[in-house]
Amino acid sequence: MRGEIFYWVFNMSIMAALCSAVILLIRCIRRIPRWVILLLWLIPLIRMCVPVGLTGKYGLMTLLSRFATRTVVIFMWEREPVMTMMNLTMWADTYFPITFRINLLEDVFAVASLVWLVVAAALLLAMGILYFTTMAALRDAVRLEGNVYISDKISAPAVYGILRPRIILPSAYREQDDRLSYVLMHESAHIRRGDNLLRVIACVLVCVHWFNPMCWVLLKCFLSDMELACDETVLSRCGEGQRKAYALALLSSVEKTNVFASPFGGAKVRLRVKNILNYRKLSALSVVGFAALVLAIAYVLLTNAM
Repeated sequence: MRGEIFYWVFNMSIMAALCSAVILLIRCIRRIPRWVILLLWLIPLIRMCVPVGLTGKYGLMTLLSRFATRTVVIFMWEREPVMTMMNLTMWADTYFPITFRINLLEDVFAVASLVWLVVAAALLLAMGILYFTTMAALRDAVRLEGNVYISDKISAPAVYGILRPRIILPSAYREQDDRLSYVLMHESAHIRRGDNLLRVIACVLVCVHWFNPMCWVLLKCFLSDMELACDETVLSRCGEGQRKAYALALLSSVEKTNVFASPFGGAKVRLRVKNILNYRKLSALSVVGFAALVLAIAYVLLTNAM
């Protein structure tokens, strides 16, 4: 049973890697807003946790099925498969339960699944310990106003928490009110978008798929693009003359924080400053066009072969 579960996780991880490779290529097009790229990163995350998918004639899996992969039908409708699972490795002849082509594969997956579970459990445990120790250390933060707190245990402003996120500022911000408004705008945008929850979900999925190097690349790019997309959210509400002030506030807050916080000065600051200074507001038509692009790419990458 354990080996069968890992077999499907392994196939899901390959599909997520293929989707990530496509998105990495799209990500190289600098004219595409980061919020679009951030939405596209949700596609491999979905592939990492959902083993089944709807079928589509023009999807990536349909193209690959001409050369490799097998389609496992889950649900049929009027002689056409509607819901399928993809067997990219093609190391099994039958499914539910899985019958491997050779006995050696069964032994390999039995051992590999044990290693997978041990490492995944260790990573999840370490992640949980880091999260709860961080939240416990910041429990004595002093409330400034609303959900804004002050603490001398951090050196850069960030959003902490998932269910009840709080904006926590370092003590130095009591005297530096000139950049405080931009900090609060940025962190409030993180809260509205639910970025901390997305961070945790992405981290959990990567811990499950720890054996796949592409998943770690996905996580790094996802967290970086999350900050860039948040900058765009703030800039869309600012005037053109405020960009320089926002960039200066960002430069003065450069600091590394842990993966569970949404930091104001996180990600690659040079790239963020460049994007801030080059930012242009999108027209309504452009937003509709990019939304259509996301839907089209989602169809291509999320649908399975028939």
